[in-house]
Amino acid sequence: MHFRAPAIVCAALPHGENGVIARLLTERHGLVAAYVAGGRGRQLRPVLIPGNTVDAEVRSKSESQLPFARIELEQSRAPWLSEPLPAAAIGWVTALSATALPDHQPFPVLYGALEGLLEAICVAPSARGWALALVRYEVLLLRELGYGTPISRPPDDDWPALLDTFDRMARELARYPLADRRRDVMAARVQLRERLGRIDT
Repeated sequence: MHFRAPAIVCAALPHGENGVIARLLTERHGLVAAYVAGGRGRQLRPVLIPGNTVDAEVRSKSESQLPFARIELEQSRAPWLSEPLPAAAIGWVTALSATALPDHQPFPVLYGALEGLLEAICVAPSARGWALALVRYEVLLLRELGYGTPISRPPDDDWPALLDTFDRMARELARYPLADRRRDVMAARVQLRERLGRIDT
């Protein structure tokens, strides 16, 4: 394996004294786990924040070997991580993607949708500008993984209906792609739901 491509950082787990195993979503190669030397150091730690877009060069000597990656920052989401709602939304959608998607299986539609959703979270003046897009990303992820969902789009500008749809989607996600791992991952969604619930109707 050897490729260079834009990627969205979906997770970064400490490995060894100073390294990180990053889970990177790419358009053509899908979700790829790769070791980043020095990923916990001062220079790379702010680059490997979930939600960031990076330029990744990934290579391995064999299919059975964990690839190594060289990472350069393309777009940082760090300025929005100090805001409770955007931070919770970015944390949830990246954790969902890192956990639910199989490795090395391309989902170009999901890659584009996640890129657009992250941009919406960062530029919209409030959660009302991206909450529906987030639910639509969840629905799309389920469909791309082969799970049909009976959930339909709520009416525009109906915040209580959107929250109801958000709650119903939680059950679908816990039942299907996160059935074995929902306790850890769904905690991020619970936190997001609590913060969305504080928005005045």
